Amino acid sequence: MRFYPLFFRAAFSWMDAERAHRIGFGAIRAAHACGLGRVLERLTAPAAELKTEALGLTFPSPFGLAAGFDKEGRGIEALAELGFGHIEVGTITGQAQPGNPRPRLFRLVEDRAVVNRMGFNNDGAAAVAPRIAAARAALEDRYGSGRPVIGVNIGKTKLVELEEAADDYRLSARELAPVADYLVVNVSSPNTPGLRLLQSVESLRPLLEAVRAESTAAAGRRVPLLVKIAPDLSDEDVDDVARLALELELDGIIATNTTIGREGLTSPAEKVEAAGTGGLSGAPLKARSLEVLTRLRASVGDRLVLVAVGGVETADDVLERLEAGASLVQGYTAFLYEGPFWASRVNRGLAAARLRLAAGAR
Repeated sequence: MRFYPLFFRAAFSWMDAERAHRIGFGAIRAAHACGLGRVLERLTAPAAELKTEALGLTFPSPFGLAAGFDKEGRGIEALAELGFGHIEVGTITGQAQPGNPRPRLFRLVEDRAVVNRMGFNNDGAAAVAPRIAAARAALEDRYGSGRPVIGVNIGKTKLVELEEAADDYRLSARELAPVADYLVVNVSSPNTPGLRLLQSVESLRPLLEAVRAESTAAAGRRVPLLVKIAPDLSDEDVDDVARLALELELDGIIATNTTIGREGLTSPAEKVEAAGTGGLSGAPLKARSLEVLTRLRASVGDRLVLVAVGGVETADDVLERLEAGASLVQGYTAFLYEGPFWASRVNRGLAAARLRLAAGAR
């Protein structure tokens, strides 16, 4: 029997979810600071056969950590020691902001899900960029060309009007593109008023064009650019975004963000109602996220890198997304329930599957 689920129930299940996250993340960072992470890494490092080429980059594993866990680039090195092939930092906004009032993070344990209305709480692009630069340099010194990849997810500052969103994203791109391995435009969080309106093709086109131009100019290179979309888009809107991504020669699409839906939950209705508004993540997203991925793959083929996220818990879930057309897969919510060795278990399962496949081919 695995220890962490028992520990979670005893130590964290009764605690405010945001406080539990802060304590857990602090412990991961402390392990790195005292050198324990280097010791654990002997057990958690991805197997060589999991190396993956995507976005013109080399990933130690196709499995990475989605944006939302490390919002401000404070624990990149520590998270890399746990076996993630990439760490996506953010969401980061052009200006610092505190996010929405607390409480703003809630667990639905019966559904292995989380409801959040964090509201992009972060220190702002100018403050976060040096942290990412330092972490990137440290990873390069330690791992060389095989280091874990750092993605940077950017969003709109809440106080900025939608009409000025492009300038706000441009500010973030100017600060963060030079230190990012790849850049993600987040227009799909439900926790910033009006943000999802930017997913319409008419609004999205000038925004992505602005970020592309600014990121290239700031970094002096073409930084791989992706857009992250919501599972709540209609199939027709998914197709529209796919066509736009191809037209603008984006590098990829991340599918999907959290959902505003609450259908099919097993948690008591009063518990769901008490959690209130916000984005739902975790196991309930699995089916729709897979549907969106499959639809995108049918639309774009292998012309774009597809990154799958939503309801990913096990190595089998990752394999299912890879077989459905994803080049990379991310998780987040299961990390809260499964603990610090989750990525390592997923990687071991992936490596075992690769070995079985190789043996079957012989």
